[in-house]
Amino acid sequence: MSVLLLVLLLGLSTFLLGLLVWSICKHLLTTDVPSALKHPLKLRIMHCMFIYAITLGNILEKLSICSMLSFLRFVQNRLVQKTKNPKVVVTDLHFGTIPVRLFEPKTMSCSPRRGIIFYHGGGGVLGSLDSYHNLCLFLALETNSVLLSVGYRKLPYYHYPVIASDCLNATIHFLKRLKTYGVDPSQVLVCGESVGGGAAALVTQALVGHKDLPQIRAQVLIYPVIQGNNFQLPSTQQNQNIPFLNLDFLITCICKYMAIDISWKDAMLKGYCIPPETWEKYRKWLSSDNIPERFKNTYQEPQFPGTLNEAAYLETKHMLDVQNSPLLADDETIAQLPEAFLVSCEHDILRDDTLLYKKRLEDQGVPVSWHNVEDGFHGCILLFDWKSFSFPCSEKILNAVVSYIKAL
Repeated sequence: MSVLLLVLLLGLSTFLLGLLVWSICKHLLTTDVPSALKHPLKLRIMHCMFIYAITLGNILEKLSICSMLSFLRFVQNRLVQKTKNPKVVVTDLHFGTIPVRLFEPKTMSCSPRRGIIFYHGGGGVLGSLDSYHNLCLFLALETNSVLLSVGYRKLPYYHYPVIASDCLNATIHFLKRLKTYGVDPSQVLVCGESVGGGAAALVTQALVGHKDLPQIRAQVLIYPVIQGNNFQLPSTQQNQNIPFLNLDFLITCICKYMAIDISWKDAMLKGYCIPPETWEKYRKWLSSDNIPERFKNTYQEPQFPGTLNEAAYLETKHMLDVQNSPLLADDETIAQLPEAFLVSCEHDILRDDTLLYKKRLEDQGVPVSWHNVEDGFHGCILLFDWKSFSFPCSEKILNAVVSYIKAL
């Protein structure tokens, strides 16, 4: 029996070691790490482990042990060591079925505090109240604000449109009870990162015209997902193989959340699912013509969109809903939005989403502050307190966000 156990352990160790070697090889063959990114070796090591986790998750899913998405989230949550700070009271609550976490500074205040509603990132796959706990704690403490973190439901059990609806419902619930939490109704802002940034934009748009609720003071969008229609923008070409959000993982997350079969990936990338009349209607907002020339180095203008594939359109047409692409909201809605602080990262596949939304807001007279991090990459803000695995760009983004919020 002990011999059999030893053989099994040896086999498992060999398998895991082989998987690690395969992950390293895949990284070296398929991943770009631009020279402008600080600490490239650190980034490479982390990305190899990311590939390792995804690959192991896929194997576990094929063996019907657990889904790859659940495994990834499990690993992420185990990597985060939640910090405690005696200056902040942290309370876990539920707004109906939506888990939320409230961060309240302990220091006495002679007047109601600013309120921040935070929506985490993760593509509907990763991210949780726990994995963003330290970030939210830092924001609440540094800005002396009451912060509500929304733990919207995610894949693999929940699909479109649950992220938008959960974020909106939790926000409305909070806005109706601001006095309970000691929040100034005139000083509430929404803040989101990645898909959470897209959710923040959607929530802000959805609340336009709701006179029965306190108005949102500002929106802070950190490299947000703003559209899912044009995948031929300069940043998509330039950064499609940059850790940690490459083109393949981006499309996989979108397809899984939107319940689109991955076989339509090529049609989505080349625009075969966009009718000509639809493109003419939205081109003024979606086209790469809106991207400043300085971001177009090495950019090859594609033939986009391609010839319409009717079947592809029927399968993916919900991508054109405003609820999935806040960039496509009408001018009247955009013009009523509160001021915005937008953060983009130079080496992010979604960089141009931010640039498109920046122009969209400015064209309608919405005040916009913009911060582009030249050595930044997607998801870097979450690494701000990872000690030896943190990056300068993480601190730059956090400092910029804190400075903007405190100046409101």
